[in-house]
Amino acid sequence: MNQLTNIWRGLALASAAVALSTTIAQAQTVLRLSHNNPADHPTQISMEFMAKRLSELTNGEITIQIFPNAELGTQRESLELVQNCALEMARSNASELEAFEPAYSALNLPYIFQSEEHFNKVINGEIGQRILNASEDKGFLGVAFLTEGARSFYGQKPIYSPDDLKGMKVRVQPSPSAIRMVELLGGSPTPIAWGELYSALQQGVVDMAENNPTALTNARHGEVVKYFSLDEHTMIPSVVVISTCAWEAMTPDQQAALRQAAAEAQVFHSQNWNKTANAALEQAQAEMGIKVNTVDKAPFIAAVQPMYAEVAAKSPLVAELIEDILAAAE
Repeated sequence: MNQLTNIWRGLALASAAVALSTTIAQAQTVLRLSHNNPADHPTQISMEFMAKRLSELTNGEITIQIFPNAELGTQRESLELVQNCALEMARSNASELEAFEPAYSALNLPYIFQSEEHFNKVINGEIGQRILNASEDKGFLGVAFLTEGARSFYGQKPIYSPDDLKGMKVRVQPSPSAIRMVELLGGSPTPIAWGELYSALQQGVVDMAENNPTALTNARHGEVVKYFSLDEHTMIPSVVVISTCAWEAMTPDQQAALRQAAAEAQVFHSQNWNKTANAALEQAQAEMGIKVNTVDKAPFIAAVQPMYAEVAAKSPLVAELIEDILAAAE
């Protein structure tokens, strides 16, 4: 109850700030965008780019005010607020979004992307747009994918094969796909909020986590783990979404401007991501003493194969998306 009170109090304060900024800037509309990364995270920088472009394209009619560090609630709480029209925008990721819209589960299958080029082809093309639009009847629309590269396991010991995960408590996002993946690999999936993960790793509540290399530096997880094992099991993008209430309140020209600003931000983010991720891995090794090991992916790929049929069974749309994503690699 206290948590909910704090969230609504934060929203009230945010609304007051928006009202003030609207008066000052003489803007007609301010869209509040919530996310759980720190203010120096690459996704924040790319969303700032999107906000700047949207303001330019609408001559200041619409601006975006970004709230980092889960100031307006966790990813799940922010999505629920967006669905209920209490918040205009949020950044989540495909893993958590599958609980709200099953179409995102197609992106979360381990090893569904054969390469970075394959991934970019999907998110930047018609398949990606289908997924972004699939949630319109759920109270929100996706407007942009922000790549976060490949996710790998990290913890107190190196992982070379699925056998090394047996009996290990692995932090996962509250996503059916993430939970099932860790189960098939022999680990014990443990959903924990992102903001609580540092202390959970530090105190041994979980043995491992899985994410991209920036988790070691931006979230400082490299201070409390020793190994980063490059199994690269998934490429799960962040997703910027907007409430259908906020979307429908915009004119067609304003909607087109947001689409354009989001598309440009998506490209901007992709162009800069690899440099950021590689720098994070180098920093984690040089300054935090993290040891990085590569793995033979074949045993991991074999272990998770049952997921493909299980996820495809969710709906004809999901089955079609999986088939189209796999075909896009050819």
